Amino acid sequence: MTDPRNRYSTWVEVDLGVIEANARQLTALTKATVMAVVKANAYGHGAVPVAQAAARGGASWLGVARAEEALELRSAGIGLPILILGPAPVAQLAALIAAGASLTVTDEVQIDAAALAARDQQATAKVQLKLDSGMNRLGAPPEAAVNLARRIQQQPSLSFEGVFTHFARADEGMPEPVQRQVERFEQALSALVSAGLRPPLAHAANSAAALSWPGTHYDLVRVGIALYGLRPSPAAPLPAGLRPALEWKTQLTRIRSVPPGEGVSYGHAYVTRRTERIGTVPVGYADGLRRAAGNQLLVGGVPVPVVGRVCMDFCMLQLDRVPGANEGDEAVIIGAQDRTRLSAEQVADRWGTINYEVTCGIGARVPRTYSQ
Repeated sequence: MTDPRNRYSTWVEVDLGVIEANARQLTALTKATVMAVVKANAYGHGAVPVAQAAARGGASWLGVARAEEALELRSAGIGLPILILGPAPVAQLAALIAAGASLTVTDEVQIDAAALAARDQQATAKVQLKLDSGMNRLGAPPEAAVNLARRIQQQPSLSFEGVFTHFARADEGMPEPVQRQVERFEQALSALVSAGLRPPLAHAANSAAALSWPGTHYDLVRVGIALYGLRPSPAAPLPAGLRPALEWKTQLTRIRSVPPGEGVSYGHAYVTRRTERIGTVPVGYADGLRRAAGNQLLVGGVPVPVVGRVCMDFCMLQLDRVPGANEGDEAVIIGAQDRTRLSAEQVADRWGTINYEVTCGIGARVPRTYSQ
């Protein structure tokens, strides 16, 4: 592979072999059918190549959040079943039905809209009913499951494929919140069975539940953050063997000695205390590096501080701890260098957020490069 430093200012490297291995291990660990959740550009990793790698690792389904994400996968020739995890705009239903994507419905209006769109195409739309068991974000009340399922079944242009819910607190390590949602979901499942309306698929488990609560696996598990080798939360660590697939890098473009008493970057929030080696790297908040205190990058395997305010396209590093650093050297934002690693979790801790937001927030202008 051509050295990215010869082509890019800042870039992401994704190891698709790691994605494939993670998918394979998650399939073995859960002993369940795995849906690889590749929404939000596969959590910043790149939806199409990640979906292909997850399929090679044994994932049988793909999950997305938006209609356009499903259509992107289909346009790339990916044929796995795809579930759009939330309701799609009516204007996009025809394209989704033609693409064979599975639609989520949560009420009678959405059911009727899907049925009409399918009839207009003389096609059958695959639908899944989402139930709100306690997240209070999307979904029908569990007690409405039978009536809504019956309405789906009464529509000749619809195929009732599945019913699912989403856990709000599975990553906290406490059984009570999970169990409350499980009880509500299972009451709805029991009612569907009694009415002869239980669809082929029932699912609830996200990454945290898939790894920690095997009783929630049902007919498939929806694996997102764990697929990328990132932990769901401090209370939901990853099992051994799952590895992060993403590294984010840049390079030193300028190094100079700055005399004492000089300000660095906008507002001179940082002022040199002595003659200091200050390096400039072409990565900034437009790329997803936040204007937050405590940012560090690796240079020569050594964590060095970002000094001064992060700019839109650049930031500055204090390089006194790395006297051998030269212009053109690689600098690592997330990933390993020599024997030192900066993880997405460490970055998230500095920013007061979660690892999901760190990788999802890497800007679209940052090129993604891939290896096996």
